[in-house]
Amino acid sequence: MSKNAAIAVTTTLLIACGAPAEDEMSESAPGMSSPSQIGALLADGEVVFGVFPGQQTAEGGTAMAARFGMDFVFYDLENGPFDLEAYHTYVDAMTAALGPDTPRRAMALRIPPVGADPDGAIQRALEALEAGIDILVVPHVQNATQATVVVEATGRNAWPTRPDGAHVNLLIIEDQEGIANASEIVATPGVSIVFAGPGDLRRAYEGDMEAVENAIQVVLAACKEHEVPCGVTAGPDNIADRIEQGFRAFIVQQQEAVEAGRTAAGR
Repeated sequence: MSKNAAIAVTTTLLIACGAPAEDEMSESAPGMSSPSQIGALLADGEVVFGVFPGQQTAEGGTAMAARFGMDFVFYDLENGPFDLEAYHTYVDAMTAALGPDTPRRAMALRIPPVGADPDGAIQRALEALEAGIDILVVPHVQNATQATVVVEATGRNAWPTRPDGAHVNLLIIEDQEGIANASEIVATPGVSIVFAGPGDLRRAYEGDMEAVENAIQVVLAACKEHEVPCGVTAGPDNIADRIEQGFRAFIVQQQEAVEAGRTAAGR
């Protein structure tokens, strides 16, 4: 599919699904999340921190409410059934545990890759946005055409296309083809954040960790060139080094990594 064709397909589906026009989008629009602070933090040059969700169950949501310091929670529906009911169960349990006086947590949702099914990716993106997510995460982005699909599917209410946008897109490069096309992926207008995915890059380069690190640095260099925030996973022992290298978005497992990252970032 060409880039123009991808845009045309996306626009057609957005209209068919009744996506609101830019001037109709607001905090009170049905099915829309209230604006998260992610775009504002990134626009101010801050480093942002997300955490993996733990068990994606009601119990996991309740446990997540006790954690602190993160900017968003990363929920994963890349593999298996695209079960938004389970997502709502998790979020509802977390919200209930936080209590009525605590602002809701911003949520990132990873959907299956665009691949050869842009129509399916667009539909899942629309369903995710209607479910109230803040950050649309798309893995295995391999070229600018796929990046364009993600940007268009996120909608006109996304940062940085709209400076006060309520949503953010996060593209993960984690294949050799994506590394080869990193600059054109990152340069796609409307891209919010680009991540280098170490886990799948390790598989892509058959465990060659020097090649994996080189690939991660290719993504970082492309992000710096095009002034797009770059992300990577990290732990408490290396998150400060990654911040010094120039990474500005993280997804971590341990609470200690959040604390170490915020200290290193001066937040």
